[in-house]
Amino acid sequence: MFAKPVLGRTTADTEGDVVVLLIGMRINHFWAVHQWLPVMLAMFRMLAELARDTDRGLLGRVLLTASPRTYYVVQYWESKEKLYAYAAAPDMFHHKVWGIVHRKERAGKARGHVGIWHEAYVVPEGSYESIYGDMPAFGLAAAHGQVPVERRGRSAKDRFAHRSESASS
Repeated sequence: MFAKPVLGRTTADTEGDVVVLLIGMRINHFWAVHQWLPVMLAMFRMLAELARDTDRGLLGRVLLTASPRTYYVVQYWESKEKLYAYAAAPDMFHHKVWGIVHRKERAGKARGHVGIWHEAYVVPEGSYESIYGDMPAFGLAAAHGQVPVERRGRSAKDRFAHRSESASS
């Protein structure tokens, strides 16, 4: 009743370049809850803000954990320009949070209780492929849509070679 549909063998219906942001935090001292909990809550608040305003360019996201200390989000963006615009927009929560972080660092009040990080990638068309077996839309497919694998190629080599119509012309 509540299960997402499972579609056999599928692939992501991507067109052009893919923009991926990995962003997260590491709890360096579990006992310093007053330091790391606000960071975690800020991430959830930013994700909610982006979900309310889809024109900002966030297409999809996956919340993950790498260990009991490390939590991160894989985000798929419409473009690097929209990612940069969100990060720098003075009316968005990210801008306020970065201001707080920078002030703490300059004042010597960042105590190392929580680490924060991000990595951003622009992956050109022809440099990514995906396959999902008996999976609902997930990751790249949840962000860009999902199509039967035959539309892009049965092998990884074929899916890497796929070009959108705009790139072919």
